[in-house]
Amino acid sequence: MSAITGEEYKNRIKKHQVELWHNGKKVKDILEHPAFKGVINSQASLYDLQHKKDIMTYPSPVTGSLVGTSYLKPITMEDLIKRRKMIQHWAKISGGMLGRSPDYMNTILMTFAASAKLLSGKENCFPQHLINFYEKAREEDLSFTHTFINPQVNRSQLYFEDSKEPIAAKMVAEKEEGIVIKGARLLATQGGITDEIIVFSPGGITDKAFAFAFAIPSDTKGLKFISRDSFVGGESTYNYPLSSRFEESDSLVVFDNVIVPWERVFFYNNLEVSNNFKTASAFAPFTLHQIVSRQIIKTEFMLGLSEAIVNTININEYPNVQEMMAEMISALETMKALLIKAETNAKIDEFELMRPELTPLQVATSTYPKVYARLSEIVQLLGSSGLVSIPTEADFESEIKVDLDQYLQSATLEAQDRIQLFRLAWDATMSAFGSRQTQYERFFLGSPNRLSSELYKQYDFKKHTNYIKKFLT
Repeated sequence: MSAITGEEYKNRIKKHQVELWHNGKKVKDILEHPAFKGVINSQASLYDLQHKKDIMTYPSPVTGSLVGTSYLKPITMEDLIKRRKMIQHWAKISGGMLGRSPDYMNTILMTFAASAKLLSGKENCFPQHLINFYEKAREEDLSFTHTFINPQVNRSQLYFEDSKEPIAAKMVAEKEEGIVIKGARLLATQGGITDEIIVFSPGGITDKAFAFAFAIPSDTKGLKFISRDSFVGGESTYNYPLSSRFEESDSLVVFDNVIVPWERVFFYNNLEVSNNFKTASAFAPFTLHQIVSRQIIKTEFMLGLSEAIVNTININEYPNVQEMMAEMISALETMKALLIKAETNAKIDEFELMRPELTPLQVATSTYPKVYARLSEIVQLLGSSGLVSIPTEADFESEIKVDLDQYLQSATLEAQDRIQLFRLAWDATMSAFGSRQTQYERFFLGSPNRLSSELYKQYDFKKHTNYIKKFLT
């Protein structure tokens, strides 16, 4: 097999009998459901793009057929750069708003499979299962949701779950067919609209029942996705230019005595592996490389949107506007510089991968939660009351169009075009979709405080402290 098309992706999603709930009802026709069809169509366009650009595919090492670059194990600098170009080419379709586009989880699966030797010889670990699954995913171009997070019952450091029925998903039995999982997990973005779900322990585990990693089809018996309320404002791309196309949705995942076949189990009942595999693997540098590559495109989108607003209402001569625009430029160029540094300093690692330097990527991802919130705020400040006075497409098709054309025109655009731009700015920063984007970037990799703490703990201060010692002598 090879890289799939958008139509093949949609046909597979339609064929799956996923138990997906939305607004108290079981979803029957997911391709036509207003909460999901926009993002499904957008995701399909990404798969179609694989067949239009050379950077999007590479020859399978098994069959020679073209497979998605998001599965590529980079062993040269050229491979690493090709991965970045692929990521950014996909991200441009959504302005970076699709945080869980297929390349995200495909990258993670690639890093886990490349690091499979860490499982060799360990109790209850199956490195070959992980490798086999990666190869299956690559050859069939599978799509994934995932979940690493337990329900927020009690976030205190000393909390231990003691309810009779499991709350957080845990292994409750071993059977001849596989392990049995019962309980729930957060926060499966795109839950219900992918081929598979990958489940990994979140780390910090003290009970072996929570120590596992596996992948199963989204329509596995006993598996249920409960979607949050949709942030799709409507189908009109004029009224809702972003949410109508890129609202990914997030789901609670319920495991009701789900049997995970042994060939789909990567490890279980091993605390040491559960708590250390992700950090010891190639996960961090390549996942952060994907994230920062996408965030750069998102920053370019916000910068372009802001300058369009400035030009439309002719406010570029104001010093405060120039200062805000310079702030956005600085954010973009800083992110780009950090990514370039990470790639320039890439080296072959213990898994024979061309690994980007981790520290600049950590700096970028620990900074971006604050940066993106500020980018959103600047768009709001530049648009000011214009982000509130935004008539709909229907208004411009009615008899009041004459009034709107007269009173809502701008220095450079006719009223309908100006409102279209301002509705884009509103949807990016003020709608439910836009607010979710800010919160999403804040907690994309977990608590911002934890990201800063990890950067501090892992940073090599030796040459800097040695410099101070020499300075004092």
